Amino acid sequence: MSQQINLFNPIFLKQKKVFGAQPMLQALAIIVLGVAAVTSYAAYRVAQLEQQAVRSKETLAMREKRLNSVNVQFAPRQRNAALAIELADAQAELKSLHDVEGVLQGGALGNTSGYAEYFRAFARQNVSGLWLTGLTIVGAGNDIGVQGRAMQPTMIPNYVSRLTAEKVMRGKTFASLKIDRPLTVAPDVAGVPSAPPASAPAATAPAALQPFVVFSLQSVAGEGGK
Repeated sequence: MSQQINLFNPIFLKQKKVFGAQPMLQALAIIVLGVAAVTSYAAYRVAQLEQQAVRSKETLAMREKRLNSVNVQFAPRQRNAALAIELADAQAELKSLHDVEGVLQGGALGNTSGYAEYFRAFARQNVSGLWLTGLTIVGAGNDIGVQGRAMQPTMIPNYVSRLTAEKVMRGKTFASLKIDRPLTVAPDVAGVPSAPPASAPAATAPAALQPFVVFSLQSVAGEGGK
């Protein structure tokens, strides 16, 4: 004898869950709120971007206006022919002045500062027993001639050494020096040279040496002189 046992129980079957109206409404409300929030945020961002775009456009317009103003204010000017001619004339005049200055400094026109300093130098070198009888200065002082007398010949080298130490005489040397002792005819008792008789043959009058010497100096510019 067999017996069947029914082990099926309906509670073990998978139950289908069916959403009700209320949960669906709640879900729909959440979705709507989410979409509204996203839309609102998107609109807010769009408004910000539009405002930023407007500000950028205004800034760009302002900078373009400023650039145009600067271009008008500092526009390259056309070259003025009259000013160019004046500038060329001024440059030519300046060059001429430099050339004249070079000529003056080079001494090509002779002495441009005068001879006063030379005379001061000779006046300062006053030696007792020596005096000058002539002084010649040629051109810019490149050639100086001195004539004088001295009681003793040994006084002349000392005088020349002192004279060449003067600032204005630096760089100059005396190329020649001549020293002579002149002669003089001896006078008679009355102080007048005796005349020989007409019938007597001519005789040489007695002569005597002068108590001083006569000297002559001639200078030339030294190679290193300035």
